[in-house]
Amino acid sequence: MNTAVSNLVPAPDPGRCPVCGQPNGCAMALERAGGEPQPPCWCTRASFSAELLARIPAAARGKACVCAACAGAAPPDAVGEGRR
Repeated sequence: MNTAVSNLVPAPDPGRCPVCGQPNGCAMALERAGGEPQPPCWCTRASFSAELLARIPAAARGKACVCAACAGAAPPDAVGEGRR
């Protein structure tokens, strides 16, 4: 058995929240997947707490957006603004 292949972590699904696994409703992921222009994503105007950002697995950072439910579950902090 090839252990190099069995140790690979699957790429994160950009349409799913890396924290809870539910659909994230990311307009940017929809545009990339379907090629259709989308309005600006809700996440571009959202703030995320440092605690929430720390819960995102390293492999998913910058590749999959947190969903609105997870973003709303933790209060934003002054430094935690930004996407993903």
